[in-house]
Amino acid sequence: MDLFEFREEYIKGGLERADLDENPFAQFGKWFGHACDCGLKEPNAMVVATASPDGMPSARVVLLKSWDERGFVFYTNYHSAKAKDLDANPRASIVFLWLDLERQLRISGKVEKVSTAESLRYFLSRPFGSRLGAWVSHQSSIITSRSLLEMQFDKMKRKFADGKIPLPDFWGGYRVKPERFEFWQGRANRLHDRFEYNLDESDPSGKKWNIERLAP
Repeated sequence: MDLFEFREEYIKGGLERADLDENPFAQFGKWFGHACDCGLKEPNAMVVATASPDGMPSARVVLLKSWDERGFVFYTNYHSAKAKDLDANPRASIVFLWLDLERQLRISGKVEKVSTAESLRYFLSRPFGSRLGAWVSHQSSIITSRSLLEMQFDKMKRKFADGKIPLPDFWGGYRVKPERFEFWQGRANRLHDRFEYNLDESDPSGKKWNIERLAP
């Protein structure tokens, strides 16, 4: 198969400095809201990239479950491969790709665990089966067969038949606290529009962002 012919011209819009909010979280809200309004499937899907202590990068797709000016939150098993990376190197990059809008967004920064109360609030909002699944899966560990997984699921289903499923102590959320945003809008002839927000380290409030256009 010749991939050289896989080619799309991006012509749906542009991005100018005047279009951008001074606050990157507000700008994210505009783009995310637009993706939702357009009916894109799982607009909250994002790639989370981490690195091991020896520098080996690893990336996977997760779902954004909340965000505010503190950062962007996803949930996982605290014994998973990504959690081990974050324990050793608490920094990450996340990427949203809204291909139908010819847009992507890159965010990078430090990572911290959310509070137990915040994890519990989200955990209780999950469907019954998803809460059971958090107890069943020792994420990233090797298993011999799917049938073993299903047996464990049935066991947990009987154990918590009353529907009262506690929050596992090995499961919860992480918050990516942004230090950098990059908003990318596809343009014709691969002359894409890219704008980078970086925290102004000289600002005592810690809330001022410098905005610069990047070459495509």
